[in-house]
Amino acid sequence: MGKTNGFLETGRSELRYRDVDIRLTDYNEVTIDKTVEELVEQGGRCMECGTPFCHSIGCPIVNLIPEWNDAIWRGQWKEAFERLEITNNFPEFTGRVCPAPCETSCTLSINDAPVTIKQNERAIIEKAFDEGWVMPRPPRIESGKTVAVIGSGPAGLAAAQQLRRAGHRVSLFEKNRKIGGLLRYGIPDFKLDKRVIDRRIAQLLAEGVVFETGVHIGDDISIRYLRNKNDAILFAIGASQPRELPVPGRKLGGIHYAMNFLSQSNRRASGEMEGGIEAEDKTVLVIGGGDTGSDCIGTARRQGAKKVYQYEIMPKPMVWNESWNPSWPNWPNILRTTSSHKEGCEREWNIETLSFEGRNNAVNRGNFRRIEWMPGVKGARPGIRAIPGSDFSLDIDLVLLAMGFVHVEHSRALIDQAIEFDERGNIRTDNYHTSIEGLFAAGDADVGASLVVRALNHGRLAAQEINRWLMKN
Repeated sequence: MGKTNGFLETGRSELRYRDVDIRLTDYNEVTIDKTVEELVEQGGRCMECGTPFCHSIGCPIVNLIPEWNDAIWRGQWKEAFERLEITNNFPEFTGRVCPAPCETSCTLSINDAPVTIKQNERAIIEKAFDEGWVMPRPPRIESGKTVAVIGSGPAGLAAAQQLRRAGHRVSLFEKNRKIGGLLRYGIPDFKLDKRVIDRRIAQLLAEGVVFETGVHIGDDISIRYLRNKNDAILFAIGASQPRELPVPGRKLGGIHYAMNFLSQSNRRASGEMEGGIEAEDKTVLVIGGGDTGSDCIGTARRQGAKKVYQYEIMPKPMVWNESWNPSWPNWPNILRTTSSHKEGCEREWNIETLSFEGRNNAVNRGNFRRIEWMPGVKGARPGIRAIPGSDFSLDIDLVLLAMGFVHVEHSRALIDQAIEFDERGNIRTDNYHTSIEGLFAAGDADVGASLVVRALNHGRLAAQEINRWLMKN
């Protein structure tokens, strides 16, 4: 498996990016693809592990990582693709936007730099598209069963493809004008070029999946109608209810949820809309330190923001400059600096937002204070303590709230059917079955906001369970 002593002879080749000055002038993907020769050497670094933790612990979809790394090393690119396709419907998505927990679980990460798993995955699927190996796989036998999938993000797309390949007639409903959900409207083009989505949609269309766009289920079409027309319904609508910031001045103009800002930017880039929230010549504050906040930074910089700040209420993670994982094989809580951060912003942690002020109903100042986190007593949750004399203000023109999502949106489609929610506000499920017979849920709508790769996995597993249920009923 792999090149003998490959990990000893060859170092990890890190991902390369286009120059900041150049990439800030467009929305093209920021990464630079590796040469075939580099990738072959990187595949050879995959050691013959007794237990490959990369896919047994790290990868939510259990990709056969050692197998396709070995195939790359041997120059067997089609075999690598065939191995990858077994577990992953859309490696072109995960190869771009997945944080790669497989790499932090790589056995090399115990004391060395891990294999470039994410880069190799992307290279395999791009080679497959270039060579024409990615082809439609319509079912050979029709089951006569019909399924409606609501939501066209990674969970919905994966479930729709798996159900169609199982022989069921599948209609995929999306409230937006184009298919893709979070992939299209939540992730900036500089991380995921939308042509990557479009070519995969073409495959699903050729397989017989029917797309219905611009349809709000529960408003335009009732769930009762869908239930009469279909044997099963899958909710794959994500966890889109954003966390609120209940402070004085919150309702001032210029304070927006991050996803509204990102989705409007993506729509402008694709020509779907004009105008909307703009960061040009503005001092921008992003509240929230996760990936969504990072995407806001990169988007604001491309729009011509004058200055960008990012405040996070949580403590600054541990600074870790070594190539290995201090928490192996688990995901480490360390400071991560994205390509967007490197494009220009000031980051601070342990900052609590107190209020906003404005003029003519538009925000122009935020008031904050520094805090420290105190351990909880007798198992209680940690609390915060204000640092005396630490209050400060910041002049700002645009505030983007990127503090995460609390649960699925409690839309009419769910309320009208009296679907049960769990204690967190997400759809309560038992092996993807909701509280209503014949209605299923998967992805973030089921488990809460998480990774694209986890949503993809849940879509596949939900399709498997729906297929089992359909064949029994």
